Amino acid sequence: MKWEVIIGLEVHTQLATQSKIFSGASTQYGAEPNTQACALDLALPGTLPVLNEQAVAMAIKFGLAVEAELNKHSVFARKNYFYPDLPKGYQISQYEHPIVGKGHLDVQLDDGSIKRIGITRAHLEEDAGKSLHEDFSGMSAIDLNRAGTPLLEIVSEPDMRSAKEAVAYLKTLHSLVRYLGISDGNMQEGSFRCDVNISLRPEGQEKFGTRAEIKNVNSFRFVERAIEYEIERQKEILENGGMIIQETRLFDSAKGETRSLRSKENAHDYRYFPDPDLLPLVIDQSWIDQLASSLPELPKAKAERFQSEYQLSAYDAQVLVANKDLAEFFETVVGLTKQPKLSVNWVMGDFSAFLNKDNLSLGESPVSAHALAELINRITDNTISGRIAKEVFEAMWQKEGSADQIIDKKALRQISDSSALEQAIEEVMANNPGQLAEYRSGKDKLFGFFVGQVMKATGGKANPAQLNDLLKNKLA
Repeated sequence: MKWEVIIGLEVHTQLATQSKIFSGASTQYGAEPNTQACALDLALPGTLPVLNEQAVAMAIKFGLAVEAELNKHSVFARKNYFYPDLPKGYQISQYEHPIVGKGHLDVQLDDGSIKRIGITRAHLEEDAGKSLHEDFSGMSAIDLNRAGTPLLEIVSEPDMRSAKEAVAYLKTLHSLVRYLGISDGNMQEGSFRCDVNISLRPEGQEKFGTRAEIKNVNSFRFVERAIEYEIERQKEILENGGMIIQETRLFDSAKGETRSLRSKENAHDYRYFPDPDLLPLVIDQSWIDQLASSLPELPKAKAERFQSEYQLSAYDAQVLVANKDLAEFFETVVGLTKQPKLSVNWVMGDFSAFLNKDNLSLGESPVSAHALAELINRITDNTISGRIAKEVFEAMWQKEGSADQIIDKKALRQISDSSALEQAIEEVMANNPGQLAEYRSGKDKLFGFFVGQVMKATGGKANPAQLNDLLKNKLA
């Protein structure tokens, strides 16, 4: 039987506020356990939540960016469940009346096509604390630093049909929240994590199959692996006559498999009801208009501008804008060089390759945008050739100095002196009489041989364009 895969994602995005959503405690990452949990985060009697205005503004910005319905009247609810790291015994979230309603996100797939993924809702809520199991033999410890950290939970429609589509959506969403400045999107720190809902149904059937939810997956690669494993697991069960159980599962990245955690709760299990300590949230249209006017240039618009302003291909533009920092890096380089094509080739080529090889973030790069621009300018003004530039770049990466310093120190300046080039050409011709005779008898392909020999004789420093012109005249 042929199966259709149905995937929906619930993405928990930690908002980049300085304080928590209902208290004044800090949200800074990496502090000592329980040093950033105030009386409200600890659920001490008599404490009352106060809504963080900045978190609301960030949610509105997201809603505007995905062309969603914005609910000017939304309500906070209590979601009741009992975890050791949830002191109140409930989580403050939104249920029937979220701040952001239906919207959409356009996603570019591997084949270049665009697929529109629906967004069901995005609601504000607080994060729970963290249970620690390592280093506590037979016990668990609780760190409440994260309790109360503001989250925007973004729920997609079940519009994705493969692991690759899900990852493409997730990457597009990750890029968007970083452009908006509402989240740092740091997946290693848990700032951007998702729950994957996945089910299978026979091709042609309208009714959805029973879904399983894979909780808290925190990398693009793990999302893809978890979905691919879960597809095969569910397919095997169904084809052997079994039934899928609605449950919550965890992805074990070491084993590359999902495993059952608990039966899946439904809304009635959480006993949602409006939080009596928080008034309904009412938003003025004037505030929405003000936030709309403050939105930055978003990825889609930036990609279109890169194509029109710099004449980049659609592919190059999409790759650059997918990473906000890389797009800014490129614009700095091209602003200093006025060479869009050469700049994009270096940024997406050698520069990105060296980052990946050394597993560095853009902020950790030993070569700045200004330094790379200096190197590109030395190619443009014919100080060095493109081949020599690669040698210079590697030395720059090893922190041996700037492009100009390395060029001078290693005597790499391109030879543009006609007499010096002519002398080198004549020596090569004298040393290769057989090839010279063959060339002159009609074997034009030997031209490349002579170019290579002169380049070898000059240590790769001959000006390529000048060399070609002089060589053609000498060989004729």
